Amino acid sequence: MDALNVEEKTGAVFRSTHAGRMHACGHDGHMTMLLGLAKSLVGRKLKKSVVLIFQPAEEGPGGAKLIVEEGVFATHHITKIFGIHLYPGMEEGKFGLLDGAMMASNGEFDLEIQGKSAHGAQPHLGKDAILAASALIQGYNTIVSRDIDPLIPGVVTIGTITGGEARNIIPQTVKLSGTIRSFDEDSYRLTKDRMLQIDHGVSLMYDVAIVNDLRDYYPPVVNDTELYRLAKTVLKEEETRPLKPMMFAEDFAFYQRVCQGLFVMLGTRNEAAGYIHPLHSCYFNFDEDVLLKGIDYYLRIAQALDVFA
Repeated sequence: MDALNVEEKTGAVFRSTHAGRMHACGHDGHMTMLLGLAKSLVGRKLKKSVVLIFQPAEEGPGGAKLIVEEGVFATHHITKIFGIHLYPGMEEGKFGLLDGAMMASNGEFDLEIQGKSAHGAQPHLGKDAILAASALIQGYNTIVSRDIDPLIPGVVTIGTITGGEARNIIPQTVKLSGTIRSFDEDSYRLTKDRMLQIDHGVSLMYDVAIVNDLRDYYPPVVNDTELYRLAKTVLKEEETRPLKPMMFAEDFAFYQRVCQGLFVMLGTRNEAAGYIHPLHSCYFNFDEDVLLKGIDYYLRIAQALDVFA
């Protein structure tokens, strides 16, 4: 259903059999909860339809977007959607709830700077791509505080940089890649605009060519207030924990653009059992009993929405 480019090191008997592929974000657990819900619904009389979406490709390019575009929501007249994500940042079995903006919109970029190679002893004969890259990185890191209100959360992160052939050669090519995140869609667009303007300015300053493949991925996850209040009524206070907004991105956001939606976190952290590793870690794992909590939550939501006859 979904996987990351991670070599699993959990030692679990059910660990991935595909080299360099792992369910390091709990998507196998998410699908298992939905299967458990399906089993629980068998034999029950329903007054309302329940649609179960076993969605692949959450990690990219975003399977939710394709499901919406293929008309699944329109065909089945879906008006409300609920989702759960396992979360090792919260104690096992507790539900993390948040009203409104929960996760950020995100984009990714792959950028190439093309200069001109020369001997390190004759730098005036070249166009230094590394020097241009350093100016570009500094420019990008002023966007959030100098163009975007610092009270509006946003992130520009450059995660990789490669370039150069030898210590005494002016490099011709430098490649960078990274991600941008924001809860506010206007700020997100402004961030992209400023990045391209900085690219143009740096290219003029250092006489280099810059090509930036800047791609939009997911919109922000914004939880519906009515459904948030519903979840608060079906869960006991001791079962819940308040969440702060997170800069993670999640393609559940595409569903929330076409109907009411609520996304919650289900804690998996258990220090005694060693379930302490973060999402996307090669050691990420959880106690499968926690999945029963998720199934029960879905059934309570269905009961509150008067699904059962």
